[in-house]
Amino acid sequence: MQLGDLEKLVLQFLWSEKEADAKRVHIAVGMSRGNSLNTIQTTLDRLFKKSLLSRTKQGHAHLYTAIVDRESLIATLITDVTADFIEDGEHSLIAAFASSSANLDDAQFEALEKLIEQQRQLRSRKI
Repeated sequence: MQLGDLEKLVLQFLWSEKEADAKRVHIAVGMSRGNSLNTIQTTLDRLFKKSLLSRTKQGHAHLYTAIVDRESLIATLITDVTADFIEDGEHSLIAAFASSSANLDDAQFEALEKLIEQQRQLRSRKI
């Protein structure tokens, strides 16, 4: 799955606001970027078709809600991208991950270490 910049901005807005119609998203996200209401409506529809948003009819408008949380979406995007490169060998994937972590600060490294340890524990329970 790929997401455009506007799709990402709309998702970020809906994660913070929980629910909004196209006009509200347009005011919050689209106007400052010069996007028309129609562009925002199309973007919301694309996100709905990608199963990232739910929508309910309210009067003449739809109310949109994010149905995938931020962490789950990031995991899906990373999995999709890395699946294309895993054929080159896991070592290249691990090297790329290590290289991308060079910008993390100490607190982020500690959080990453905790997450890795949690995954180890989950994996050992399954075995």
